[in-house]
Amino acid sequence: MFKKMRLKKAIADSKKKIALLEQKRSRSQAALVEAILTHTEPDDKDVDYFNEFTEQIENERNNLHKLMAELEAIS
Repeated sequence: MFKKMRLKKAIADSKKKIALLEQKRSRSQAALVEAILTHTEPDDKDVDYFNEFTEQIENERNNLHKLMAELEAIS
């Protein structure tokens, strides 16, 4: 029972972390879209931030899927 509660908390924390990372990524994403619309070269920092946050989001989503599968297995 304790393990189930721990997993539910970890899942909720993971979802919050994903939302926060997506919010941070949206700032660099907006800069990239602006560069596309104005036909200019995007700033390398914006590209790096976007790629970094995207990688972190994918890693956290993989972790979330693992946690959810583990919860499903014990339910």
